[in-house]
Amino acid sequence: MKKLFLIAALCLPTAAYCDIQSTFTSSVKLESVSAGTSADKIGSSYSISGTNITTTSGDTATVGGFGSLTNGVPSVTMPSATQTVAGETFSFSQSYLEGDATAGSAPTVGTVSNFSDLTSSAAGSVGTAAVTLDHHTMTLTGGTGTGIVLTGQFVTDLTLD
Repeated sequence: MKKLFLIAALCLPTAAYCDIQSTFTSSVKLESVSAGTSADKIGSSYSISGTNITTTSGDTATVGGFGSLTNGVPSVTMPSATQTVAGETFSFSQSYLEGDATAGSAPTVGTVSNFSDLTSSAAGSVGTAAVTLDHHTMTLTGGTGTGIVLTGQFVTDLTLD
């Protein structure tokens, strides 16, 4: 009977632990940037302040304000100032910032237009830039390209449980 139990124990299946996972990945990318222009137009501003001062201009509607626009830039009539009470203390200040004129057409890439804040970049060219991938061997060559982005990636992921 003991022999029978021994044979039965040897015939029972045992657990096999064979959790193996393997991942190999290669990738390359050649990217050429496109042309772009970004412009921010600065607006006009006018400020006036004072004490013991009388301001006058030919058109009282424009004192402290803007007149008609030409290409997006307003005309400003600067007022004349006189002291209200002679011999007394007074203060007077005014400031004017002329904004950017509105362009009649879109800016040309690489050309500086009449904007205060302008960024422009020409389109990239691949030229002799090249990427190759052969059996997880990568070659990235910048060559004569301009405005290009070369990316190579090799990933190995191995899991044993």
